[in-house]
Amino acid sequence: MVSVRTVLTVIGLAFTTYLASRGLIWSGPVAYPAVLIAAVVFYLGTSWLWILWAWRPRGAQAPPPRLPVWAVVLALAAALLVPNAVNAAVPHDALRASYVTWVIGGVGALMTIVMIRAQPVVAWVGMAMVGVSCMLWIGPLDTLAYGLIGSVVWVAVAQLALVFLNRAARDTAKLAELQQAASSWQAAHAGRAQERRMHVRRALAEAGPLLSRTIVTGGSLSPAERAAAQLAEWRLRDELRAPRLLDDTVRAAVDALRRAGTTVTILDEGGLEDLPDAALSAVRDELAETLRSARSPRIFVRSSPDPRVAVTVVGRAASAEGLSDEDAVELWREIPRP
Repeated sequence: MVSVRTVLTVIGLAFTTYLASRGLIWSGPVAYPAVLIAAVVFYLGTSWLWILWAWRPRGAQAPPPRLPVWAVVLALAAALLVPNAVNAAVPHDALRASYVTWVIGGVGALMTIVMIRAQPVVAWVGMAMVGVSCMLWIGPLDTLAYGLIGSVVWVAVAQLALVFLNRAARDTAKLAELQQAASSWQAAHAGRAQERRMHVRRALAEAGPLLSRTIVTGGSLSPAERAAAQLAEWRLRDELRAPRLLDDTVRAAVDALRRAGTTVTILDEGGLEDLPDAALSAVRDELAETLRSARSPRIFVRSSPDPRVAVTVVGRAASAEGLSDEDAVELWREIPRP
């Protein structure tokens, strides 16, 4: 399948060749044929350079290179030299002949190509050069009548198209970025949901035998079974409320504290979603180490949205009258974000 770039390249080559060929079909006198032919060749070479510089064979991945400064100078030289050379190569009576006035449309086509190549300043400077040069030879009105208006319209339309295409490219890139972010969020949400389901299944699998035992005995459980049921209940709550804080090491440390009579509350209040697996594993290891060394009767573990702190561990001591909201804090540990 022929690409759009190939079609546009062929059209550009054909159009510039057609305009230049009009300068070689002489229907009147020519004082300096060599000068006129040289101007046509110079125009064609410059135009084809600006067209073909962007060409790439099919399958090429690299973007087309920007035209160097000398190519810009060449385009401006064509806009200045070609009109003056063609007009100087014919007698005064032939200045309005088609093989002379073609330069207005020809340079306009070249500047349109320059505009498409994202060089608006060069394009408008070139249009000013050809306009002023032809006005000095045949006058303002004749210059406008023989194609300057059409050339200006070509360049203006090319600039508008360039602006709209750039805006469309920016909008497309922004839309792709938003779509990628939405897809990432959806994937992360699905992953967290799957992780929660896995933790719930794990907790239920552990609590299932105790539930069956409770139903069979009608709630008449032994003290050991009641303790195991309470421990299973706490595990289920942990899996629902703070799955990102848990791994096998943390679960073992929490179970050891609860069997020893410590009340442990674990809450995930956000702030850990952006941590990679390695960093989250390091946080869990430090949390497990903190819990293994804790001796407080009440321990609270919370994740932190603070950009410097990942998890906060608070241990409260019991007062003489028992546990109360005014218990003194005897353990305070902030686990930093890796």
